[in-house]
Amino acid sequence: MIPAPPACRPSAGSVASAPGDWERLFGRPTPVLALAPMQDVTDLDFWRLTTRYGPADLYFTEYFRVHPDSRLDKPILRSLTRNPTGRPAVAQMIGNDIPALVRTARELSHHPVAAIDLNLGCPAPVVYRKCAGGGLLRDLPLVDRILGALRDAIPGRFTVKTRIGFDDPATLDTLLPMLERHGVDLVTVHGRTVTQMYRPGVRLDRIADAVRALPCPVLANGDVDSAGAAARCLSATGARGLMIGRGAIRNPWIFSQIRARLAGEPARKPRGREVLAYIHDLYETVCDPGVREISQVQRMKKYMGFLGQAIGQDNAFLHAILRVRTRADFFALCAEHLDHSEPLELSPAAER
Repeated sequence: MIPAPPACRPSAGSVASAPGDWERLFGRPTPVLALAPMQDVTDLDFWRLTTRYGPADLYFTEYFRVHPDSRLDKPILRSLTRNPTGRPAVAQMIGNDIPALVRTARELSHHPVAAIDLNLGCPAPVVYRKCAGGGLLRDLPLVDRILGALRDAIPGRFTVKTRIGFDDPATLDTLLPMLERHGVDLVTVHGRTVTQMYRPGVRLDRIADAVRALPCPVLANGDVDSAGAAARCLSATGARGLMIGRGAIRNPWIFSQIRARLAGEPARKPRGREVLAYIHDLYETVCDPGVREISQVQRMKKYMGFLGQAIGQDNAFLHAILRVRTRADFFALCAEHLDHSEPLELSPAAER
């Protein structure tokens, strides 16, 4: 039995809302399923594609980089102004300069956003070495000041995505009271430290601690790669919902599969040719007609790095697809491995 979620605390003010209704979304009994922000991957085009396979309930933009001279990134902004999903969208920011974060939050509040999110979790070294993203978890007094300034500046919903610490899971014990004190409206907890990157060992117990400690809804994040993993995560944490990133790239059916599993229905697995059709769909959706073929193929490799982990048992497909250079070779290799009618799990072989 999945524990009943905590009630959604009303937020102060009213940020311009994307299609959909936040209160109705978090007031219903079923878990909320969110698409995670993944830089240069979960862009407007990918959002549009997900609506064909079963959309998420809530979408988070790629992060807006914030610094004293920053301006709103136009391609990311289009995810908000042209949101094709019919679902609420949250604008995420990353940075550590308080005046710039405040300025950017106020600018974003004039666009169709359901909430404005602060990134405290990005584990990329190029980010955390600049004391941004997950790097901020090494300076909790600064985090405290940022949270206070943003809560004062944001007229509506203010959310945070965080890891459980930089290199120590106990950091979460200090962070949680800050999040409560500053009235954050939603917290997403990735159950790893920053230095852990994406290695095994998601701490579901630490996510459960956040659920118990916070009066606002908590989304669980980390290694939700199947409907079964989703059910286990919800049961272990009591989270109000899930945020899924890599799992949704390799398996765009995952949101529909989770909904079926939680409703007590079979979670249908796509067949090889359906996955092949998804790759064709993905290529046509995210690749620009005016760009050189080799560049298009290289862009697809960002997505195939996730999907390839779920095809075959020995990573032969993944290793081969990352070496191709032409469109013809790319799709010939995909057809070699996927032109069949067998159902596929679409989770990494090591996790099946």
